[in-house]
Amino acid sequence: MYVSKPYLLLTALTAMVTALLVVVVAVPVVHADLSAQCAPVAGTQRGDAYIDTRLFFGTGRHNGQPPVTDQQFLAFVAQQVTPRFRSGLTIEKGRGQWRDRSGSVNRERSYELILLYPASQARARDADIERIRDAYKRAYGMESVGRADEAARVNF
Repeated sequence: MYVSKPYLLLTALTAMVTALLVVVVAVPVVHADLSAQCAPVAGTQRGDAYIDTRLFFGTGRHNGQPPVTDQQFLAFVAQQVTPRFRSGLTIEKGRGQWRDRSGSVNRERSYELILLYPASQARARDADIERIRDAYKRAYGMESVGRADEAARVNF
């Protein structure tokens, strides 16, 4: 996917993404092979079978350190995401909230990372995505990085 800026597109998230953060980040993620679910839309065959994976990164840290900055997040993307998804990605910036393990509701700046890749690569890409999630949690002391996968028909 081509992004008009160097490799990132930063825009505001809608209220829907905030609501999605509450649901997605606070519950365990179930992984599935979605390649079989890429059915044509209403009788058309436009686009190829892809997977749309969205990762939700919070910035608030619970260990007394300041929140993850834009510069830190962009450096993380450059080091951990771009090498694994060289074809492109999209980042949306927003605000989210979720309930942590202690039961506290955390409100924080957040990022939604959107990755599109051929459904035929779903198994291989799953390992890359899990490495990204684990690296962020380790680097910034986070409890979770939310993940949502959906089958998509994509045309570039």
